[in-house]
Amino acid sequence: MDIEKTWEKALKYTEIIRPRVKPLDTHQTTHLPYIFLAESSVNLGDCVVRKGEVLVEKPTLLLPPGSPQLDGFDFRDAYQQQQDMITNFFLVRGIEFPSLKYNNKTYSLDIFEDRLSKAIEQYTQDLQKEENVTSGLVIGPEDCWQFSVLIFICTQIVRSADNDIKSFRNRWNR
Repeated sequence: MDIEKTWEKALKYTEIIRPRVKPLDTHQTTHLPYIFLAESSVNLGDCVVRKGEVLVEKPTLLLPPGSPQLDGFDFRDAYQQQQDMITNFFLVRGIEFPSLKYNNKTYSLDIFEDRLSKAIEQYTQDLQKEENVTSGLVIGPEDCWQFSVLIFICTQIVRSADNDIKSFRNRWNR
């Protein structure tokens, strides 16, 4: 599958079941834990459960606008393309990430032995029991997990924009 079709598939089928409630940290590294669920393409009727987090942090080098660093998303393995080509792919579509470092760390990859709807129900309940306001629950196609996670990150950035502007204004007025 080419990158364009994979992106379109991720846009069509990615759903954020439970967004992160806590806003992003404006002036320090933000940890964005997630649980990604997908119907298994190997074990029909089961789900793939990918747990991880994306660290959003300031890069060690100042970057020009629209130059994010995307690490740990396995784009090279999936598409044999360099990060610049992925960034350009997004820019051509009008998607511009803030020039920060986005480092994905996958902690576990498991199988949930039941339907996707049952997995959603189970993980939603687990997050509620834990009173977890920092983790997101995302579903999408198994072969598009990278894009689904990036869609989740983008929605969290957009949700935090208003809060970030207020924070900057408060710092400026001091």
